[in-house]
Amino acid sequence: MTLLRDATVVLRRQVRLNLRNPAWVLLGVAQPILYLVLFAPLLGPIADQIGVENAYTFFVPGLVVQMGLFGALYVGFNLLAEWREGVVEAERVTPASRGALLLGRLGRDVLQLGIQCLILVGAGYVMGMDAPVAGALAGVGIALLLGAAGSALSNAVALRTRSEEVMAPLVNVVTMPVLLLSGILLPMTLGPGWLRTVSDVMPVRHVVDAVRDVFSGTPSAPTVGLGVGVTCAMLVAGLTVGVLAFRREDA
Repeated sequence: MTLLRDATVVLRRQVRLNLRNPAWVLLGVAQPILYLVLFAPLLGPIADQIGVENAYTFFVPGLVVQMGLFGALYVGFNLLAEWREGVVEAERVTPASRGALLLGRLGRDVLQLGIQCLILVGAGYVMGMDAPVAGALAGVGIALLLGAAGSALSNAVALRTRSEEVMAPLVNVVTMPVLLLSGILLPMTLGPGWLRTVSDVMPVRHVVDAVRDVFSGTPSAPTVGLGVGVTCAMLVAGLTVGVLAFRREDA
């Protein structure tokens, strides 16, 4: 109960800070919306080749995962700003558990990502996406778990590097291969055999497949169980690394 109470206090503070600048919602969803408007129509002519009936039903789930993970990986920059302002140091001397300092921030990040994902999914329906509402919500839920894992890892990296000059290129080095090899934009079936083999060992690839299957109304597909399992494993790993990073601040 103490952990939950302390995390709620941190969450409230973080939400109040975000509400002072509500433009964060639109800015975070702007890039995926542009992908949806400008890139998804290009999939129409090759829909039969990639084995899909509706290009938007295929493309929107990938964008949801992209926003959930990539948006989360950049939240560490907010923590760097707080660290420079002395906020992290002030929180460190309070009796709040280190886990609560992380969980409160994760709650803010998941709430923000949830709102952005719902806006993106709504835009997908307007564009012509054909997906059951329950499946879309389930897909968003998986993406939020992935986002929480990415957020925890981003905060850990921020506390470790304590430098935007180091963290920015590090995040970019990670996000580019993930974007290209996870099948977010295009199905990996279009690539050569060696590229598909590399993609198969990319954890996010399995999450993308799972979200696409629940969006398409096939939640019992084997890929869904695998994707959810991979997501949970990444969440546990992210939380572990994140909590350890906050505890290390006490050393």
